[in-house]
Amino acid sequence: MDIQNISRAAAFTAKDGSEIRELLAHRNSCIQKQSLAEARLPPGASTTPHYHPLTEEIYYILAGTGRMTIGEEKREVGPGDAIAIPPGAVHTITTTSSVPLKFLCCCAPGYEDSDTVLV
Repeated sequence: MDIQNISRAAAFTAKDGSEIRELLAHRNSCIQKQSLAEARLPPGASTTPHYHPLTEEIYYILAGTGRMTIGEEKREVGPGDAIAIPPGAVHTITTTSSVPLKFLCCCAPGYEDSDTVLV
């Protein structure tokens, strides 16, 4: 049984500039076809616009508010919002609150820097 706690997940900076804590992926569990991580962005920060040729993502907002951009569409997001990001879609998210934006990133197949293309 693989159980990971966020308090013990090492933080790293993803290629898009967000601070990531990988919870479950092939690197630390029996999970092979997807990954789950928590991302954090400080107030006023944005991820670098990017896309994933192979990976589809779901962002689930836990805390803070932000502006999600996928392609030309922009929407305000907050706690409880789930965002679908299809493969190949250029996307970025910006923190609009005075507290850090925290969100879960679910990726299938699992996240790899090599599948991130900065725009």
